[in-house]
Amino acid sequence: MTHLTDILTNALAFVFALGVIIVVHEAGHLMVAKAFGVRVLTFSVGFGRRLWGFRRGETEYRVSAIPLGGYVRLGGENPDEVTDDPREFLNKPRWQRVLVYLAGPAMNVVLAILLFAALFMVGIEVMNLPDMPPIIGGVEEGSSAAKAGIQRGDLILRIREEPVDNWQDVMLALMGSPEQPLPLTMRRGHQTFQTQVTPSRIPRYDTGDLAGLLPSVRPQIVKVLEGEPAEAAGFQPGDEIRAVDGRPVMDNQAFVDAISPRAGQPVRVDLVREGKPLSLTVVPRKEGSSGRIGVQIGFFQRYGPARAFVESVRYSVQMVEDTFTILGKIFTRELSARGALAGPIEIAAQSGAAARLGFKYLIHLMGFISVSIAFMNPILDGGQIFILMVESVIRRDLSLRLKEIISQVGFVMILLLMFVVIWFDLVKNLPADLLPGS
Repeated sequence: MTHLTDILTNALAFVFALGVIIVVHEAGHLMVAKAFGVRVLTFSVGFGRRLWGFRRGETEYRVSAIPLGGYVRLGGENPDEVTDDPREFLNKPRWQRVLVYLAGPAMNVVLAILLFAALFMVGIEVMNLPDMPPIIGGVEEGSSAAKAGIQRGDLILRIREEPVDNWQDVMLALMGSPEQPLPLTMRRGHQTFQTQVTPSRIPRYDTGDLAGLLPSVRPQIVKVLEGEPAEAAGFQPGDEIRAVDGRPVMDNQAFVDAISPRAGQPVRVDLVREGKPLSLTVVPRKEGSSGRIGVQIGFFQRYGPARAFVESVRYSVQMVEDTFTILGKIFTRELSARGALAGPIEIAAQSGAAARLGFKYLIHLMGFISVSIAFMNPILDGGQIFILMVESVIRRDLSLRLKEIISQVGFVMILLLMFVVIWFDLVKNLPADLLPGS
């Protein structure tokens, strides 16, 4: 029963998430085309057979059977259909046609920024690894990192002699080295030493795990429990803890260590709330042999409207940079394509998992997918933008035959990519004994 419920959740979350993204994407094409006076024949969510729709003016709005995308059909978009009508798409200036094609991805960028900004205003637990220095915040017992002698507070300087700037670099290196020893150059205090860790393989994604290494995250209040000392003292979700009784606190474990022995004693906690310093005094209650103030700590991002928008733009840009970094590592075989690429089955599974965590996490995943579509769509659109750019440079139209070849090559590449990612999805989501050759 639970499995069936998960499948239903996956399907509903997938249809909702992708449906919103598709509608916004195609609405971009539609609005810009109409703004330039192009005749719009069809606005479809989905491909294939028409399930439902209505007509408004000259445009039919429909929902089609295959929910893996959508399209806007423009009058005169096909060279075989061109007439002398100035409203035909191919009779419009090239710059207008380019903008019509780019409007869909642009709307996906706008959607992602708005979604992330809303999440940052409400507050969400999302770590921004590129902003985190490569300091070890903890080591799992019995892990490869523990056997290598790595300790909390150690700083990773280099991996395979390549400088490391942040935890994003660390994570990508570990993911790309399943069951392979990874040489590390570390600093502890004033001493530098060499060691190595061996990430275990995560079979489903064919990537390495974190080898027992945990990032150092400055503690933030994620949740304040009702009736606990922290609630009475005035703590709020989003508060960033800086010090306890004047002693700096650099990670979650340091905060726990500072509070634990102080049961029944007043403790001054210095924190930052919405960018402003604040001090609160709390008396931890005794639980067993330790003091507790009744909070959940983790990594929590919540900002006012103006900063939420700025952080949303920055977060979206970082996602784009990460996407191209990962694609580069796939081409250089530093990362497994199976683990990095996701098709409709995997996206549905991730959508369902996010929905089960909470609506905020589904919205976050929608933002990520929207950004990905925005910057992959111009590459996978059959080469139309490329054709228009070339024609703009040479100031004449390419031959119809050459345009057809470019479009056909682009279409074949899309089909091959879809075949590959769906195969990866099946490998990740179906039992191994159901796959051919098992």
